[in-house]
Amino acid sequence: MEKEIFKKFFPHLAEEMENGVSRVKLGDTEEDEGEGATANSRKWAGHEPDVVDFIRRCETAEQAREIIEYMEAKGEITSDRATKLRRQLTDEGLESFGKRKDEGFYHRDR
Repeated sequence: MEKEIFKKFFPHLAEEMENGVSRVKLGDTEEDEGEGATANSRKWAGHEPDVVDFIRRCETAEQAREIIEYMEAKGEITSDRATKLRRQLTDEGLESFGKRKDEGFYHRDR
């Protein structure tokens, strides 16, 4: 493509190519702007939540027990691990698993 035709169809891109300056970083989008969501989503890329991650989303000990039962029934955790988690929940309480993870935890910039 001729340089002048390219400039006519893509004036901003041609300017960036000539000056070597980009106005937008790769990965930025309007909805992510200022929130750090792009960088934060990369931070959690590949993270597979485990039983404790799910327990930390619970508001009550009963919800945590349901999570433990479900994960044990599905074979996600062993019965030995489930027993230890139940014991921790009973003896030390829900707070012993860590601070509660509110909705949007993985999308916030930390």
